[in-house]
Formats: sequence, structure tokens, C-alpha cells
Amino acid sequence: MPGSILVVCTGNVCRSPIAEGFLRTVLEERLGDDAPLVASAGTAGWEGAPATPEAVAAAAELGVDIAGHRARALRAEHVLAADLVVTMTREQRDEVAEEVPAARARVFTLKELVRSLEAEPIPPDVSERSPSALARLADERRIRGLGRNPHDEDVVDPIGSPMETYRAVAWELQGWCRRLADLMAPAPARMEPGEG
Repeated sequence: MPGSILVVCTGNVCRSPIAEGFLRTVLEERLGDDAPLVASAGTAGWEGAPATPEAVAAAAELGVDIAGHRARALRAEHVLAADLVVTMTREQRDEVAEEVPAARARVFTLKELVRSLEAEPIPPDVSERSPSALARLADERRIRGLGRNPHDEDVVDPIGSPMETYRAVAWELQGWCRRLADLMAPAPARMEPGEG
């Protein structure tokens, strides 16, 4: 499968490091060495800054270690090198698409991407659920208007908020990242007691 996923927020110190951590963890658990590369950056990235202590703590409570994260500012080459670009808000999606028009068809908000891919079964001919194959499918479905919910596309920025807000954002990101991972690398079916 490999390929790459770029997760984008504003400062690259809260939402995108948490989402990057969740996606990387679950995809590596399921795919091992065949997992795509997952990275992140910020439209106003605080170059070299660590993730906020609250983001580190909220992710850790859900089993993901982002303590070693260092922020980086988003550059056009990051976007052009990625097979799939996932933003936290519509504003970030539109900013990335405007700055790098060649990547427009593979830039989505996290929620938009997941909803469009879940809107219909993934066709059997998309057997390799690589980032690039899913980006093409999601863009085709986006053009058809599938999976849209314009009232719920953004993940709230928790910067400066109490710890409870960070926990809520981390929990929300964990759910959406798991759904995306399920589309890319379906979890093996668990056998019920007495089966097999």
C-alpha cells in the first residue's frame, strides 16, 4: 500500500499531531511495514515547537504518544508530496487547495473524507485501499455531493481551552481516525467465543 497522508491544522501543536498519532498507530498496528507514511504540518506552523502539554496528555490518555512531536510550517512541497491531505477545517482545506491548486482533488477535511468514503460501499476494483486510490474515490464522490454535512465539517481548535476540551477533541479525532483506518485497512473480524 504505502503512500503518504499529510494531516494539517493551524499551529501543528494540537489537532494535527493528535490525528497523526492516532492514524499512524492504528495503521501500523494493522498493516505493519505496509502502512502509509503519516506526517503533519500547520498552515501557521510554529516551527520546532512541541505539541502542547494538554494535547500530549489527551492523546496519552487514549494510548498514543505524541511527546516527541515537533511542529513544522506547511509548505507547498509537503502538499505536493502527499497522496492524501487531511485538514481539520474547511478553511484549512480551502487555503491548501488555493495555495497548491495541483493538489485540490486530494485535499479534504477529515470528516468530509470519511463521510464521502462511507457514503457507498468501496467498489471491489479499489482493492488496494492506498491513500491515492481513496483520494480519487473520495473526490469523485465529493463531486457527486455524497456524504456532505456542511454543518459539521470542522474539528474545534482547543488551543487555550481547558483540559476537558482537549480530551473532547482527542476523543473526536480518535473516532474519525479509526473510521478512516477502517476504510483503508479493515480490522480483522474477531471470532466470537465458540466459533472456529
